[in-house]
Amino acid sequence: MFTDIFLQLVHSVWPMIFIFTIIIVSIRLVYIFNNKENFVLHKELLMLCFIIYILLLYYIVTFQDNNYGTNNFVPFREIFRYDVNSRLFLKNVIGNVLLFVPFGIFVTYYVKNDKVYQTLFLSILVSCSIEFAQSVIGRTADIDDVILNTIGGIIGYIIFSKLQKGFAEELSLSIKADLCYI
Repeated sequence: MFTDIFLQLVHSVWPMIFIFTIIIVSIRLVYIFNNKENFVLHKELLMLCFIIYILLLYYIVTFQDNNYGTNNFVPFREIFRYDVNSRLFLKNVIGNVLLFVPFGIFVTYYVKNDKVYQTLFLSILVSCSIEFAQSVIGRTADIDDVILNTIGGIIGYIIFSKLQKGFAEELSLSIKADLCYI
């Protein structure tokens, strides 16, 4: 199901992604060249992925027609309304969590934080902003989306932290192994 949704999304937005990618990459390369900065491929790719993620997030929260009713300000009302095995549960509950996992990863990387409360705060702030904007443009605001998005942001933080620790341990073991050969 998520594969179908992802493929539909990519089909809908590929021209936007293509055009923005060309614009961003060309401007960034000219900037690096003019300012004689070092080009670090993984950092540039990560920044490009973050920008594409933000564009996709914007598209999903503003252009998708998912108006299911009225605003919900009662926590967990919508979450518990769905049968766990239903398509709506997967799309609304799991989808809202997964939507913010990349946000948690990117925020943790760019803010260079090791404190979960920073990612928690930024996830809540951005999610509340999205819900407010949705209510203004005629869609519904849902406190459950804020809760689910925040959980996704925290999961992203945990994933990044674990990967970072894993790479640090691997690098440490590699350095120790190299020192043994000296």
